[in-house]
Amino acid sequence: MVFKLKRKKKHDEHVDESWLIPYADILTLLLALFIVLYAASEVNSQKFKEISNSFNNELQGGTGVLEYQTPVEPMEPEEPTTESADSMELAEPDAVEAEDSELTGDSTGAVMSAEEDFEALAEQQKKIESYIEEKGLSARLETELTAKGLILKIKDGILYSPGNATVTADAVTLVEEISELLITNPARDIFIEGHTDNVPTNSAEFPSNWELSAARAINFMKILLKNDELEPQKFSATGYGEYRPIAPNDTVKGRANNRRVEVLISPYEQQDD
Repeated sequence: MVFKLKRKKKHDEHVDESWLIPYADILTLLLALFIVLYAASEVNSQKFKEISNSFNNELQGGTGVLEYQTPVEPMEPEEPTTESADSMELAEPDAVEAEDSELTGDSTGAVMSAEEDFEALAEQQKKIESYIEEKGLSARLETELTAKGLILKIKDGILYSPGNATVTADAVTLVEEISELLITNPARDIFIEGHTDNVPTNSAEFPSNWELSAARAINFMKILLKNDELEPQKFSATGYGEYRPIAPNDTVKGRANNRRVEVLISPYEQQDD
C-alpha cells in the first residue's frame, strides 16, 4: 500500500502592518489637538486646566508644557462710580490751588498774579511815602517803583559820618522804623546795596570804596534784622563802590547823591525765577 504525502500549500506571506503604529499615534495627537482647541475656545480656565493635566499625564506621564499655559480671563476695567467721580472733581481745585501756592510762596494759599504783585508793591510804596512825609524826611529818603521792584533810597549824611561805615546813634532809630516798613506776608527778598562817590578812601580800615560801601550795607542790614518779624534768609548785602552812580561826580551835589544806601524790595515773580 502506497501512501502519498500531501504537500501543504504555501500560504501567502503575512502583510506588513507596522504602519498602523504611527498612524494610530497621528490619530491620537489629532484628537488631543482638537480637545485642546475646543477647551481653549471655551475660555474656561478650570476646564482647560483639567484637560491639560489629563493630556500631559496620558502622553508624557507627568507635567508638561501645558501645565502653566492656562489662559487668563480678561479683566473688565472698572467704571468710576458717581461718588468717586464727584470726589475727584471736588479735589482738583484744591490740588491746583496748593500747587500755585507753592510757586508764589504764599502761606495763605492765594495765587498772586504779576499785576496783583505790582499793586501790592505800590501799596507798600504809599505806606513808606506816608512815613517819609510824617517824619519830614523827603530830602533824605525817596522811593521808586521799577520793574526790578520797589527801591527805597537813603541819601548821604543821614546814616554815616564821612568815611565811616558805622550807623550813627541818631540814625539807629530811623533804621529800626524802616525795618517795620519791610514786613510783608509772605516775606519778600530784600537786597541792601551800598554806594559811594568816586573820591578815594585813605584809611587802613577801608582801602577802597569797595570795602566802605560793602561795610555800610552790612551794618545797615544788621540793624534791620534785629526785628524778629523779618527773615534773615530773605536778605543780602552788596557793595558797589563808586561804579553805579546816579549823578555825575564832578559836582558836590552829584557826589552827595551817589553816596547812598538802597533797599530793593523784590517782586514775588522774580523770586520764583
